[in-house]
Amino acid sequence: MFKLYIGNKNYSSWSMRPWVLMTQAGIPFEEVMVRFGPDFSSPDAAFKKAVRTINPAGTVPFLVDGDIVVSDTLAIAEYLAESFPDKALWPADKTRRAQARSACAEMHAGFRAIRNHCGMNIEAELASQGRLLLRDRANVRQELARLVQLWGGLLAQHGGPMLLGDFSIADAYFAPMASRLKTYALPVPPAIAEYVARVHALPSVRAWTDAALAEHQFVVEDEPYRLQN
Repeated sequence: MFKLYIGNKNYSSWSMRPWVLMTQAGIPFEEVMVRFGPDFSSPDAAFKKAVRTINPAGTVPFLVDGDIVVSDTLAIAEYLAESFPDKALWPADKTRRAQARSACAEMHAGFRAIRNHCGMNIEAELASQGRLLLRDRANVRQELARLVQLWGGLLAQHGGPMLLGDFSIADAYFAPMASRLKTYALPVPPAIAEYVARVHALPSVRAWTDAALAEHQFVVEDEPYRLQN
């Protein structure tokens, strides 16, 4: 069985993507959570040292399939699409598939202002911070407008309910962005707000969100950084 190594569900937007994809598609996997510490971004953080025992990149998420370690969300998505062609994780139509890949690539490399200033925090309600960011940061406003343009164009062209019609890698890839829009109450047109609601209604996203909200209800005493491949 696959093992998917992830960070905290409340904060790890990158981990959310393959988890939602695999869960929504019905691909069995064992979840291994490597909890972030206060210094997790430091090269010498216990989190990174633990992860490097399996994934030399020192990042989550990563997927383990026997002796194969697949790091990076796009690489994981492509690996899964090749492993389960019957799941149609990318759209079957060539044009839609190209659009889905282009949208994921833009998300992967872009929207840095929203990612930096609207960090994923599922349990929080940060509408006031969202209003200040829109008032004070032109780059956040610009990226929000581009997101609306991208999603709106795909939804209008393909008729929904998801970006390319049926659920695909693209929807899993943008699920953390939908979460950010909700957390920071960023204003979007009705068609986009309806898509955000549909994303949150997906069983996989509901399951991830419920687990994220429950994370701080528990204190785990044992050492969290003993990983097994």
